[in-house]
Amino acid sequence: MSLEVRGLTKSYGQVVVADHIDIELQTGQCLGVIGPNGAGKSSLFHLLTGTVMPDAGAISLDGNELSGLPAHRRARLGVARAFQVPQPFAHLSVFQNALTASSFAAGLHGEAAAAAAQDALRVCGLASAADKLAGALPLLDRKRLEMAKAVAAQPRLLLLDEVAGGLTEREVHEIVDLVQQLKQRYAVIWIEHIAHALHAVADRIMVLHFGRKLLEDSPAKVMDSDIVREIYMGVPANAAA
Repeated sequence: MSLEVRGLTKSYGQVVVADHIDIELQTGQCLGVIGPNGAGKSSLFHLLTGTVMPDAGAISLDGNELSGLPAHRRARLGVARAFQVPQPFAHLSVFQNALTASSFAAGLHGEAAAAAAQDALRVCGLASAADKLAGALPLLDRKRLEMAKAVAAQPRLLLLDEVAGGLTEREVHEIVDLVQQLKQRYAVIWIEHIAHALHAVADRIMVLHFGRKLLEDSPAKVMDSDIVREIYMGVPANAAA
């Protein structure tokens, strides 16, 4: 899988949420995304999934141009997102939730849809909970189900939106282990505020600020950079030591 984003740009009047952003990513790689609130992180995912259209720029997935396509067409071509706040169909079973994704997002039918749903639950550690009501799951399992729905959609590009947020430290480590497994199957872009989680999985981290990409480098270099210290801790770059 190859993702290529060139010059992705979006503004609302004077407010710029994406300022000529470039991204290159392959299967087996994870790009972490950090930035303060309002940096443009969620807007980037909206633009990639097609829920918001860019003002300029190009998005190519395996040679297919996505920029003008609606969200459902992008889903069929392999773009899937797991949201920060899990959004299960509470009165359906865990399996039925995954089946909905494989049927409607991936466009599979019958045995193929069921097999994709079962595989997604297995990968995400929910096979034993397949018959439980989704609304009865604890938070960690709701997070797993949110990711399982994305996996059941048969993605090439997997977008993870703060999937470790709100979890205990032990649970964060379980999510990290899961993302490491998913990275072997897909290209992953992971927005996350928990620095050590990204450090454990990401090959590169991109820093966004007011829609601009300020930096993209290895996790160690990004976390130790003066730019990140200034944005997150208010330490002027020339005073960081």
